[in-house]
Amino acid sequence: MKSSYSGVILLALILFASIVCTQYTVNMYFAQRYIHVLLFSGATVILFPLAWIVYGKTIGDRRGGGK
Repeated sequence: MKSSYSGVILLALILFASIVCTQYTVNMYFAQRYIHVLLFSGATVILFPLAWIVYGKTIGDRRGGGK
């Protein structure tokens, strides 16, 4: 079985970006900068489907079929 680390590394980077965006969302909320809150919340919402797509491609590549 061929192991591919690129998908795992990409998922880890997306997770890190999601954590950072969530932390900035909380910080900006307490600083009452609501436009920034909306921007970082939107980025967090966008990162979840991106991670789902990367995960699906990683599993598809691992099974040999690809999607």
